[in-house]
Amino acid sequence: MTFLFLLLPGLFATYEFRPIGTAEVQAEGDLKLGERVYRENCVACHVEKGTGKGSSASTLKTKPRDFTTGIFKFRSTPSGSLPLDEDILRTVTKGVRTTSMLPQLHLSQEERLAVVQYLKTFFPRFKKQKPGQSISIPSRPHEDKALIALGETLYKDAGCVSCHGSDGKGDGPSAEGLKDYWGFPMQPADLTLKPFKSGPDPEDLYRTLSTGFDGTPMPSYADSLTPKERWGIVFYILSIATHERRRGMMGLVGEETQGMMIDMRAAMAGMMGGRGMIRRGGGMMNGNMQEMMKEMMGR
Repeated sequence: MTFLFLLLPGLFATYEFRPIGTAEVQAEGDLKLGERVYRENCVACHVEKGTGKGSSASTLKTKPRDFTTGIFKFRSTPSGSLPLDEDILRTVTKGVRTTSMLPQLHLSQEERLAVVQYLKTFFPRFKKQKPGQSISIPSRPHEDKALIALGETLYKDAGCVSCHGSDGKGDGPSAEGLKDYWGFPMQPADLTLKPFKSGPDPEDLYRTLSTGFDGTPMPSYADSLTPKERWGIVFYILSIATHERRRGMMGLVGEETQGMMIDMRAAMAGMMGGRGMIRRGGGMMNGNMQEMMKEMMGR
C-alpha cells in the first residue's frame, strides 16, 4: 500500500498538513489501533520495542528515532520539553526531508492519530509530565537587505560558523567529530541546499532556531536572540540557500530513496501476511486512499 503513494510525483509537497488540537489527538487516539498501525508500518526501522535499531538502521546515515529516550528533534515546544501530540503527528504526516522517514500518506487520519498515542507508550514520562507550551512564532517581517545583513552578522556572532561554516556548507571547524545523544556521527546541515529537514517555510526555520534539535549539538536560541534577530538569521539562511539537493528517481533526495525501498518491502510483507493493502478489504485502495490520491493528482 505504501508504495502506491511513493510512485506519485511531488510526494512531500502536495499534502497540506492541517494541525489539530492536542485534546482532539488524545480523544481520537486508540492504543490498539495504534499498535497495529505501528507493527505494520514502523517496525522495519523502529523495531517492536521502539529503539530504532531495525534491520535497516545500519544502512542509514540518519538513524531512526529511538522512542524509548523521549528525545524528539522536531518539536514546537522549548528545548528539553516533551513534544506536543501535534508535533509527532506532523512528523508522521509530513515526514522528514532527506531522510528515510517518508510522509505516511497511506494512513488515514484516524490511524495517524492512533499511532501518535502508541509511540508515547515507549517513554513513561509522557504519562507523568505534560509538554511545555508551543513556542510563539511572530508574524513574518518584511524581508529587506538590512534584516539579511543583521542575520549575517548574528550568524557569525551566535557561533553558527563553528558548525555550519562561514559559507553555510556544514564544514565549520567544529563539524568534524560531532555526535548525537546516541553516539552516532552527525554532519551539520549544509544551509546552502534545499530542502531543509524542518520544513519548507521560513516559520519552520524560525521554530528550529527557537527550539533547537534535542539530542544534537544544535541549541535553542530562544533565550539568547530576540524574535527580530532570529528572523534575521532565518532570512540570511534563505539568502544563501540557492541550490537544490540532487534529486533521484521520482524527485526523492538523500535517503528518501532508501526509505521508499524500506516502505515497499514493508508493504509487500503486509500483502503476504494478509495485512497492508489486503487487510483493507481486498482492494488496492480504500475510499480514504482514493480521495487522497485525487487530491494529490489535482495539485
